[in-house]
Amino acid sequence: MIVASKAEPASFGELFDRYADEIYRYIARRLGDDAAPDLAAEVFLIAFRGRRGFEPTLGLVRPWLYGIAIKVIGRHHRGEMRRNRAFARIPQVPAAEPFEERAAERMDAQKLGPNLARALTRLSATERDLLLLVAWADLSYDEAAQALGMPAGTARSKMHRIRAKLRGLLVSRERGSFTGAASRV
Repeated sequence: MIVASKAEPASFGELFDRYADEIYRYIARRLGDDAAPDLAAEVFLIAFRGRRGFEPTLGLVRPWLYGIAIKVIGRHHRGEMRRNRAFARIPQVPAAEPFEERAAERMDAQKLGPNLARALTRLSATERDLLLLVAWADLSYDEAAQALGMPAGTARSKMHRIRAKLRGLLVSRERGSFTGAASRV
């Protein structure tokens, strides 16, 4: 297997070639383009150093890498929270080209953006990680569960509760009653 090759560590490059862009994009979405190159490199450095400990019978390589990425991101969580709070303060700007394809969807997304950013700050780190692994990294519940080291059934039930929580937060925000630390940003 590529990841655990003890005899040929250079074969790890194949793993890097296959997943580096994907991991980079995920980190960039979470923490911004400035942090992504260094943190993506850190993910693969950790993976390379820990390749002998990877057990293929316990899961796939992709979720294993995302699990490492989550830990690296966790160490940089404070920056992510500041970014979400800053995004939440951005004034809502109407779409410049309302007649383009999917203009209505983009306008809805623009209106939701700051409120969604506020709502994300109200989730726990584990809830936010699970949601973003499924929504941004396009991992299945099983893969996200593996990345976070939890049973797949737990990931499914948590996602159900996260969706309900976000709906509640977004609906209460529309009504003007979004309370808590995120509303004081």
